[in-house]
Amino acid sequence: MNVSAPIQIRLRRKARILDVTWGDGVRFELPCEYLRVFSPSAELYGHGLQEPMLVGGKREVNISRIEPVGRYAVKLVFDDGHDSGIFSWEILRALGEGQTRNWARYLARLDAHGMSRDSSVVKLSALVGKWTPPDP
Repeated sequence: MNVSAPIQIRLRRKARILDVTWGDGVRFELPCEYLRVFSPSAELYGHGLQEPMLVGGKREVNISRIEPVGRYAVKLVFDDGHDSGIFSWEILRALGEGQTRNWARYLARLDAHGMSRDSSVVKLSALVGKWTPPDP
């Protein structure tokens, strides 16, 4: 897929939203938390994972810098130190188009693993019934 560069990328820091607008009039308001947990970095996708590694506790994350990468992408630097994701125009467009579906899946995965948007720690209640003590 060949996606042209957006005509505007604007960070609304206080709202923690990245506004991305394309020449065809399509516009997405992408929350910083959403972009952080779906960062296209090897740190989250490892070697060929279908879904990113599950990361919780990012509700308050923000973008501290946006750096251009050639004419095909931006590097988003998050205030939690994550800076290894390169967001190509194709990835940004796909994240915008799939936002509702992706976010619902992310929330379901957090719940299934006993994690939350406010903490990356697994809740004890999620482990009850799944853990068995080792044999003596």
